[in-house]
Amino acid sequence: MKITFLGTCSGTEPMADRHHSSVVFEINGTYYWFDAGENCSHKAYTSGFDLSRVRAVFISHMHIDHIGGLANLLFNICKLYNVTKKPHMNNNSYDIFVPSLEKLQFIKEISGVFSTPNNTDSRYSKGISMIEHEIKDGVVFDDENIRVTAIHNTHLKETGENGWHAYSFLIEAEGKRIVFSGDVGYPEELDPLMDEKCDLLIMETGHHKVKDVCNYAIARNAEKLLFTHHGREILNDFATAEKFVASQKIDAKICNDGDNFVL
Repeated sequence: MKITFLGTCSGTEPMADRHHSSVVFEINGTYYWFDAGENCSHKAYTSGFDLSRVRAVFISHMHIDHIGGLANLLFNICKLYNVTKKPHMNNNSYDIFVPSLEKLQFIKEISGVFSTPNNTDSRYSKGISMIEHEIKDGVVFDDENIRVTAIHNTHLKETGENGWHAYSFLIEAEGKRIVFSGDVGYPEELDPLMDEKCDLLIMETGHHKVKDVCNYAIARNAEKLLFTHHGREILNDFATAEKFVASQKIDAKICNDGDNFVL
């Protein structure tokens, strides 16, 4: 599988060389999208991604640095279909998984491509459909390429009384186990996803110290660690953070926009 980082920044002000969080898994020519920060579909398309191959989109939580590019992603998938007439995979449909279907309706209305109660103009989505799912704990998706399990976390400081709206994911594909943190209250919340082997931990540092993340990954025997959703510690002094990561007893890297890895 190939993993591409379209955006590696946390919710900062605009930066010249970074956009907000978005990671794409490519397996057997099929794309699985995790978070959709600003500019993600433009970056993907202009980098050679075929958006007709997007099979599913998973959103960890509905903060702007994780969904700022979602409306444009939905628009571009549908617009390209109607312009090129190239069939979209999976019978001209794809799945989207979000913690809040209510908030997704606003994004659909902004994108202008799917009918909503306040927007009946769906001309761009003719012939293509989006299947909506509200994320809950447990296995949320399982096809011939990938199995995705969700577990809630406390990033949004919720108690669960009104449900959970922030999630981390375990991605199982081609015999590998990858943990995608999303944003978490503390690293140990990922423990249930790492109770077996972890071939790769993709971990946010917007809310955590680089040292603490390294210590956690080493303690949980992660084979590889990729940093994304960078906070000020990395952004203010990338060279120092990179030097520290290189000194750790784990295969680790601080990712930049456009980086890709074959696992």
